[in-house]
Amino acid sequence: MSTPPHGLPRYRVLTGPDDESFCRRVSEAIDLGYELHEGPAVTFNGERVIVAQAVVWPARP
Repeated sequence: MSTPPHGLPRYRVLTGPDDESFCRRVSEAIDLGYELHEGPAVTFNGERVIVAQAVVWPARP
């Protein structure tokens, strides 16, 4: 598939608390065919750890 499914963009940044739900969202993007772009960004908002992970749709010839 040369374009992401469901009309999704080629580049996405997933964000949220560092919990099971966030990990599942990243895993689902990988299962769709996205690839991780670099490592995650992590911060602490005073209450919990917040993570951002960019994913990209790979260029296919």
